[in-house]
Amino acid sequence: MSAKVIPFKRERDGSAPSLDPMLSQTATAMNAVNSVILDRMQSEIPLIPTLAGHLIAGGGKRLRPMLTLAGAEVVGYQGTRHHKLAAAVEFIHTATLLHDDVVDGSDLRRGKAAANIIFGNPATVLVGDFLFSRAFELMVEDGSLKVLKILSGASAIIAEGEVDQLTAQRQIETSEERYLNIIGAKTAALFAAASRIAAVVAERGEAEEQALDDYGRNLGVAFQLVDDAIDYDSSAAEMGKSRGDDFREGKMTLPVILAYARGDETERQFWKDAISGRREEAGDLDHAIALIDKHDAVAATRERARHFAERAIDALAIFPESKARSAMAEAARFAVSRGY
Repeated sequence: MSAKVIPFKRERDGSAPSLDPMLSQTATAMNAVNSVILDRMQSEIPLIPTLAGHLIAGGGKRLRPMLTLAGAEVVGYQGTRHHKLAAAVEFIHTATLLHDDVVDGSDLRRGKAAANIIFGNPATVLVGDFLFSRAFELMVEDGSLKVLKILSGASAIIAEGEVDQLTAQRQIETSEERYLNIIGAKTAALFAAASRIAAVVAERGEAEEQALDDYGRNLGVAFQLVDDAIDYDSSAAEMGKSRGDDFREGKMTLPVILAYARGDETERQFWKDAISGRREEAGDLDHAIALIDKHDAVAATRERARHFAERAIDALAIFPESKARSAMAEAARFAVSRGY
């Protein structure tokens, strides 16, 4: 039996893919989600909304909650339960970012000083915990044990992925398979859960649930692959973070894994010394970027991202043609082509 697929194509006018169709398609529902976010990030402790608002209002794409909203449209859901659940998804994501910045010692997030730099590590961790708690409150209020299982399971998988990434840090022999497992957990799990719960609240069947799960999971992998490529091929102004952060932190991402695998003995020794932290010289980042360019590691990473994006788009073929489906397909193409 042949699979039904949706072509992976550029826009008809030749323009680059954009998130605009997704933004337009979910705009009304996103206003409702933002109202929930604003309401539930409040606290009698002034530091909590101040710190949370620093990141939540910091210009993020809100892609994960948009997946819940767009998914609900694709399956024809007419209710409003997904508004609170989309807010829960965003709280989970924001909490993980706050914790990540503490773990990584990040200076920038979304183009401005990271919360831990302004408010300190203890407050940042604790407000992240607060947002996780708010997310679980919203899940419980929804009343669906299935939704609670999906989102709580994703939260646990994200934490496992972050720990796995931490243990792989500065380990030059990290394999591509392990790297894909890490990003599948730390990034793609929430994309998958955010997408899947739309079918759950709409009381659709297992096939539609799985299709949205597959879409989100593959989109999440593609998105993270491109994030990791961008760290070696875009300016800090485009990224909203310092270029080369992954390199300085000794993170084993696919561009490094590929450059190391394709390098000669001298190049491999450089990677071993640089990633392990045994050498820290002024020109190391430039040399690393030159080696990655030499072996087309960024292009290869983006090509792998394209493969996962194609799988995400194919997963949507189970649903009838609609503006929401088209917007979700274009979001997958955008994930691959973006420079930020």
